[in-house]
Amino acid sequence: MNKKRLHHIWTKVRQVSPWYFLALAIVSTAICLFALRANDEHMIRLRTAVYAADKNNGDIKGTLQKLQAYVTTHMNTNLSAGQGAVYPPIQLKYTYDRLVQAESDAAAASNTQLYTQAQNYCQTQIPTGFSGRGRVPCIEQYVQSHDTSLPTIPDALYKFDFVSPVWSPDFAGWSLLFAIFTWVALIVVMVARFWLKRSVD
Repeated sequence: MNKKRLHHIWTKVRQVSPWYFLALAIVSTAICLFALRANDEHMIRLRTAVYAADKNNGDIKGTLQKLQAYVTTHMNTNLSAGQGAVYPPIQLKYTYDRLVQAESDAAAASNTQLYTQAQNYCQTQIPTGFSGRGRVPCIEQYVQSHDTSLPTIPDALYKFDFVSPVWSPDFAGWSLLFAIFTWVALIVVMVARFWLKRSVD
């Protein structure tokens, strides 16, 4: 390419001020950071709703589904609360404790009923005996043969972790792409100005 042609291009490019691109890049980056922060803050509100529902025995399923739907479709919605946080990040402790307590109460009621059944059974088997002492081994054997031990409840069913996408087609995602584009455009303009200036001098 001859110098006359380069000089003509240089006069056109020189009119494009890189300061415009720099200002646009800074503004678009600020908007992108604001959008990413908004995604994170909305996730925190949804996560808090799940914790509240868990503690107060509210709509746990509904709040959990809303959290999952949001986290899996929006970037920058990482559930972990930083270094040293528990994993998985969502643990329905109160729901699990309530279930364990309910099972424990049911087992206690069942044991009481079983003991009554054992007494009635052994009374028919051993009708004689002072104060029923002779029935004790019979009652113990009956209880042991009808095991009512508390079942193990896997706590993994009450722990959740949802993965957020690297990029999502929401306001944060598009603003990120636009910010990247403006920074790339700024670099291209700066390089083009530098190269053309050197070529025409």
